[in-house]
Amino acid sequence: MAEKLIVYTTPNCSACDRAVAELTADGVDFEERNVMKNKQWYDEALKYAITVPILIQPDGKIEYGWKGNIGCAIF
Repeated sequence: MAEKLIVYTTPNCSACDRAVAELTADGVDFEERNVMKNKQWYDEALKYAITVPILIQPDGKIEYGWKGNIGCAIF
């Protein structure tokens, strides 16, 4: 299991930008993984979904999108 929240994102994704901004403002400890900057993160994200943001909670719970917004395709 992850030790902190992991957030898979892409550039120019408004849902990803909102998720990162709100999590930061709320003081949440998280790791942002921009899938366009790292092939391993891209491959990991595709195991969960074809859209971002994808949030992996420390307990393993997976959330897709941000507050009702699916986000952007990653392929």
